[in-house]
Amino acid sequence: MKLATSFVFAIIALGIAAAPASAQGTDKGSFGAGIIAGEPTGITVRLYLKNDQAVQAAVGSAFIGNGLQGHVDYCFHPWILTEKDTFTLPVYLGPGVRLIQYYGGRGADDNYYALGLRAVIGIVFDFKNVPLDAFLEAGGVLEYGFRDDKGFGVSVNFGGGVRYYF
Repeated sequence: MKLATSFVFAIIALGIAAAPASAQGTDKGSFGAGIIAGEPTGITVRLYLKNDQAVQAAVGSAFIGNGLQGHVDYCFHPWILTEKDTFTLPVYLGPGVRLIQYYGGRGADDNYYALGLRAVIGIVFDFKNVPLDAFLEAGGVLEYGFRDDKGFGVSVNFGGGVRYYF
């Protein structure tokens, strides 16, 4: 509950910070930072390299996977679903990598690391009048757990969030 309240206040703070920009329109920067909720729940950043390509990353708690996760993706924006006066809605997809430390229980023997290849697909609400975007994404992961009894496995991530651009 405390975490959910923190996210609500963070979204409100981002909205207040962006409010002056909405009155006159704004040029977004290429670097955005914000929050992601889902798997993982934490912080996210995105750097646009071109109009249709970006590198994004997130670090946070993996509540379903029970651990601490970080991932980096190279995103392509091949399709625009709709474009309005106030926002653009492109689809993004691309390859990435994920590192997660699983917490299996109370003992140190239950903890282990896994490294995997990640494929992500999502949509981003790219607002034109404020330096914000909002996104929803899903990612599939083929990972290798670095423990004798783990080996290769498959995992799925879902998340959504908001980023402020500088």
